[in-house]
Amino acid sequence: MYTQSITRTHRTAFILLIDGSGSMSERIRFAGRAMSKSEAVTDITNGLLFELIERARRNDGVRDYYDIAVLGYSGNDEVYSLLPGTQPMHSVTELAALEPQVRRRTIECRQPDGSIALREVPTPVWVEATAAGQTPMYEAMRQARDLAAAWCAHPAHAGSFPPTIFNITDGEATDCSEEELIAISEQIRTLGTSDGNVLLLNIHIAADDTQRTVFFPSEEETDLPNRYASTLYRASSVMPAIFNEAIREAKGPGALPPFRGMSYNASLDELIAMLNIGSISVKTE
Repeated sequence: MYTQSITRTHRTAFILLIDGSGSMSERIRFAGRAMSKSEAVTDITNGLLFELIERARRNDGVRDYYDIAVLGYSGNDEVYSLLPGTQPMHSVTELAALEPQVRRRTIECRQPDGSIALREVPTPVWVEATAAGQTPMYEAMRQARDLAAAWCAHPAHAGSFPPTIFNITDGEATDCSEEELIAISEQIRTLGTSDGNVLLLNIHIAADDTQRTVFFPSEEETDLPNRYASTLYRASSVMPAIFNEAIREAKGPGALPPFRGMSYNASLDELIAMLNIGSISVKTE
């Protein structure tokens, strides 16, 4: 299970759910600078899209290794595609051909002597920051469930590595109870292909003065910062054993599986590791 290499005949899918609600305007410190939660989320999202394209790039161009959807949720209980076009799913070659704007952003870089320096790097931007209205997370999950179900039902995907869903949020849904959110997440996690069930990973971005972080928590890490983090923990997939070594390398050798696909206020390095483990650890051919 979860061993199928990603190829053009055995592609996979990634569905990103992006919280754009009003609470995402709150200021936090992320990647060495002050910004809103929505800016942090879009940095994460654009970084993941860039990584996915580069992972699919070969000498002959970008190969169709996966399909990608990016759904925002905010406003008056609205869920909408953040990529152009009438269909939410795009092949990675279509995404690469969109020619996004390129902006410069400041990132932290560790120097040989251990000190931290800031430098500007060019960054492609497919998704813009938003922060307005409600948090219809249930409806976003429902649409992600339907997209994943349709993708898995396609005969060409029967033996493929299953879809991975990333939900990036500051934690609290406004269109459902906590138990309803758990229920829809369970529906998502029962979908799959012959290679395994859909993986649902929740990335929780919060303003927390304690600076506490949670990163791929194990079953013994049950003392989570708040009830929203606890709900997202319960909603997240138990990571397949094939990822255990990579997670332990990122967390430390003392970490014991099973691990949940969830983070709370993870550092930029931890988020990069999380995205890599959850999205591109499987070999592409």
